[in-house]
Amino acid sequence: MRLIVKSLHIIAAFFLLFMICGSLTVSAESHYASKEITNWQIKWGNKAGDKGYMVPVSVKEGWLSAGSGGKTTELPDGISSIWTRIKLPEFKYVSPSVYIDTLYALHVKVYVEDRVLFEADRSYIKDNYSLLVPLSSGDNGKNLYIWTETLKDRIGIKDQVIIGEHGVLIKDYIKNGLIDVILGGAFLFVAIVLFVCAFYLNKDYFSIAASLSIVIASTGVLSITYSPFIYTFYSYFGPVSIVFLDLALLSLLPALTYLFEKIFGGGRFGIIRKFRKFQTVYSLFCIVCLVINGLSDNRFVELYYFVSVTIIGFLMILQFILLIACVIIYSLKGNKDAIIFAIGFGTAAFTGVAELVWYYIRQGNYDLFYWKWALVVFILSLIIILGRRLALNHQQVVKYSRELELFNNELQRSEKMEIISELAASVAHEVRNPLQVTRGFLQLLMEKSNGDEQRFLFMALSELDRAANIITDFLTFAKPEFEQVSILNVHDEFKHIESILLPLCHLNGGKMVLDVEEHCWVKGNSSKFKQAFINIIKNSIESLGEEGTIHMSVYAKGDRVYIHVKDNGEGMEPGVLNRLGEPYFSNKSKGTGLGLMVTFRIIEAMNGEVRIISKKGAGTESIIILPLAEAPDDSNSL
Repeated sequence: MRLIVKSLHIIAAFFLLFMICGSLTVSAESHYASKEITNWQIKWGNKAGDKGYMVPVSVKEGWLSAGSGGKTTELPDGISSIWTRIKLPEFKYVSPSVYIDTLYALHVKVYVEDRVLFEADRSYIKDNYSLLVPLSSGDNGKNLYIWTETLKDRIGIKDQVIIGEHGVLIKDYIKNGLIDVILGGAFLFVAIVLFVCAFYLNKDYFSIAASLSIVIASTGVLSITYSPFIYTFYSYFGPVSIVFLDLALLSLLPALTYLFEKIFGGGRFGIIRKFRKFQTVYSLFCIVCLVINGLSDNRFVELYYFVSVTIIGFLMILQFILLIACVIIYSLKGNKDAIIFAIGFGTAAFTGVAELVWYYIRQGNYDLFYWKWALVVFILSLIIILGRRLALNHQQVVKYSRELELFNNELQRSEKMEIISELAASVAHEVRNPLQVTRGFLQLLMEKSNGDEQRFLFMALSELDRAANIITDFLTFAKPEFEQVSILNVHDEFKHIESILLPLCHLNGGKMVLDVEEHCWVKGNSSKFKQAFINIIKNSIESLGEEGTIHMSVYAKGDRVYIHVKDNGEGMEPGVLNRLGEPYFSNKSKGTGLGLMVTFRIIEAMNGEVRIISKKGAGTESIIILPLAEAPDDSNSL
């Protein structure tokens, strides 16, 4: 039952919402279209100081024709105010309003005939107004008077005047500059996150991340405080916004140059570093002027405006040109960071320079607009550069970690080998002598015995021989130096090895394929060379299954001889592969691990390198790389 009641409530809510939306749509469609007023008249204020109290309703002379077109009115010398008279058209709006997108003035008063509709007075230099003035239905055909006063060179209506329904015009009124506030808030959020993350970076990257966060934060503050939204809806924050606007600009310029310096260096003759120091000093000077002007209640506002706006504009153009020139030079040298920086900064610099030049051409009668979107591209490029730097740093750390791990493994292996060598050198000779004596006595007893005694003595002799072979491996590992070094023909050596191991390979159901170049020579001892490769090939034979194949290939490349022994046996897992060559580690049930250990030591003594590639179930490939020796005069192995 409750479910049914809730369902009915939901249906009723949707129905009510549908009816409301429908009525709103009908009411919106019933509105008369807004009208654009493009022509009006202006009249200069008097030099004595017109404060807009006396509306010139009855004045017929002195009015000049004006209108839309993107041009603002230029004030005559000694005049700081004008009157604007707009003839309101006939309308049938329910809630009429007049919307002016941009009006340049510091003080504004709006009248219909002599009735005051709006009044505002700014004590700070932000002359961009956005007005939405409600009218009454009885204002049909009357004159709208706007009194404006300023300290700047521009004054009056920038573009057109629109009259229409209040509910329709208020949308444009609210949206004017709102996107700038949203964009600036996003910049500030990114800057705070980046600044916090900077404390987790090392010193080198902390300075880059911190300066980048200052650049992003300054851009966000500029976007918010330059927007007319703040001064339209929160005019009481105007003085504070102007201060933050100036501080953001004075922080942005040296921080940007410092960031460039940290990424690309001080430039030739240290020009970037010197310019950054000059910018820092000049920004501090401007901040001092800002404090003095604030304490003196804006008595030096014109001087401060010249120092912090006019000169700063020229410095920005100079900075953009300098950085663009440096970026082009670095880009031509193939610096990837410089190319990314060139794309982002080039977009911002070109847009900023173009708008500043147009601003000065228009003598200040232009509102900078596109710079903030160009800065979005630039900030993205800076974030990409920082991300690349961190990624490269991470890759370098990973590389160093791997190299350190390999070094530690090699150090552990060397320590183990040294221990085994010392053990072998001190024990092997002492153990071999009693073994030989024991073997001799057992042979004498075996000659005089029969039956089971002879069989048991034979088993004892076999185990003694096995122990002697292990001791021989110990001695070979402990002393891999070769008694007789000669120039070996690898082709002949492998032919001999093949003849030795081919029966064992056939016995295990496999076959051997030999592909050896005839003129490959290495320097070493023939017996040790054969011992090393017999150990490797024997391991391959023992790993073969049915119809297994061992492929041996030898070729010379450059000053090296490459020997490949590849089988399609059972292969090894990564954990087993990493431990090959360790003392007493073996993958066989009766193995000691000394065979491969001796093999590695022999190859190492020949200044060679062993690489083993294996995958479980896919076989193993051993790659031995030895120095190529010069062929002897008679071209034969010694």
